[in-house]
Amino acid sequence: MSPIKLVAWVALLIAVVGAFTEIPYSGAILLVLGLAAGAVIAGEDHVRVLVTALVLNSLAHAFNEIPEVGKYLASIFAAVGVFAAGAALTIISRNVWNRYKP
Repeated sequence: MSPIKLVAWVALLIAVVGAFTEIPYSGAILLVLGLAAGAVIAGEDHVRVLVTALVLNSLAHAFNEIPEVGKYLASIFAAVGVFAAGAALTIISRNVWNRYKP
């Protein structure tokens, strides 16, 4: 298993467990994992990661309308959105740096 997949599985595990229990600093952990993952994402996947981050962060709470399980699903998707946002921030930062570096 590649290191990026391992990081993604750890992030998913934190997202799922964090939906049912309190994990201290889970948002910060997911963000840092996303920042690290974004550094090794291939160029052809950049748009996919950026769109995923935007959609997950804007639509994750739509699951709240489902009785009983909705809040857990919303929490999981929102946490994965934080991970994807970290990766997206790394991609954007690297692209800005490459465009304006001296």
